[in-house]
Amino acid sequence: MDRRQVGVIKELFRYPVKSMRGERINEVEVGVNGIVGDRVYALREANGRIMSAKNQAKMLGFRAYYEESSVSGDQARLRISFPDGRIIDAQAADTSAVLSEALGRTVVLEKGASRQHNREEFDLDGATIFGDVPVETVVSGLTAETMPTSRAMLPGLFFDQFNITLLASGTLSHMHNLVGEDAKLDARRFRPNILVETDPGSEGFVEDDWLNGNLEIGVVVKLEQVKRNLRCVMTTHAQADLERDLRIIRAAAQHHQNYVGVGAVVSVPGKVRVGDPIMLVSAD
Repeated sequence: MDRRQVGVIKELFRYPVKSMRGERINEVEVGVNGIVGDRVYALREANGRIMSAKNQAKMLGFRAYYEESSVSGDQARLRISFPDGRIIDAQAADTSAVLSEALGRTVVLEKGASRQHNREEFDLDGATIFGDVPVETVVSGLTAETMPTSRAMLPGLFFDQFNITLLASGTLSHMHNLVGEDAKLDARRFRPNILVETDPGSEGFVEDDWLNGNLEIGVVVKLEQVKRNLRCVMTTHAQADLERDLRIIRAAAQHHQNYVGVGAVVSVPGKVRVGDPIMLVSAD
């Protein structure tokens, strides 16, 4: 059994509403379903599917955050800031109507329910979900014409592939070199829960070295089933001070089959905080 430190928590992120911008936090509880309070809410469209920034990039103009950074259970109040600076109480009776007007689409702000099955909408009107990267170069057997327009999400909360995701600072630096010196390769583009500060000497897609092991964070938390995270056009969308940049998805596709960062399953829950060490435990 080999156990070695691969980094420390540099930043923690939580995204209370799927596809909206989220919040940075200093410490948080990690439950069996991921970071407590993460992707708890989503916008449901009139067709019954969950709205996504994959095809509705304007969602990234909104930011969701909790009134209290320490979220436990259903007690914290959710706030949503609008592109025009307005801030609303998400529990208000007219929230869905206000969001519908701002987005130009009929939506309902909805909280996830245990074992609920949902489908995420990403009909791009013929365009590829991977920006200008051909679908067939990413997903074998599919084309832009045969690509599904929605997909099933993980039951309960509003997650795409993983309940918790990580990104190494070394990978972020590597992507910056691949995309170009003028690129803004901020962690926010990849929406990780945990940004891991890795050794400055680490090169390439650092998380590939974690795939055959489990991760231990801080004193208690353990993650298993570490897998590469497939990326889409969302990484290229404008948000806050970040401009739209299709070079990001092109570089990920050309150099790493569109994978950037990893996701995992929580095997032992507990509290994590910025500065906690992250250990890789492997069989040899």
